Amino acid sequence: MQFAIEHLGLPSLNPKALQQWYVNTLGAQLLFDNGQTPPAYFVALPGGVMIEIYEAGAALGRTADNGLAGWRHVALRVDSIETAKALLEARGVIFSQPIKPAGGGGRVLFFADADGNLLHLVERPAGSVFGSHSEPA
Repeated sequence: MQFAIEHLGLPSLNPKALQQWYVNTLGAQLLFDNGQTPPAYFVALPGGVMIEIYEAGAALGRTADNGLAGWRHVALRVDSIETAKALLEARGVIFSQPIKPAGGGGRVLFFADADGNLLHLVERPAGSVFGSHSEPA
């Protein structure tokens, strides 16, 4: 038996706006729109990871606190943090922290989506042990 991630669930107080942010800011492709109220969407990030965005019943004020227990961030592998940062800044993303060393080698740069969920860019060095597990698209 092999297990592979099919999609990540991301509840939102405004699913339509969040789905549009992922499409317009990260270049995700809208794969499914349930056409109902409440809305639900599946988007695919370049590279293949799918995110299901659906209506949340409530929100926590500490969503972006990377120290809370549970899933805390999504890492987006890029070839160049500087190039990706410039592209995302042009699309309205604000980076409030500097580039930092990445666990396992490389560099990371954190930012938030339209709902304040934590993401980060990760750039790995050539020959990284992570190379065969998450090649950039």
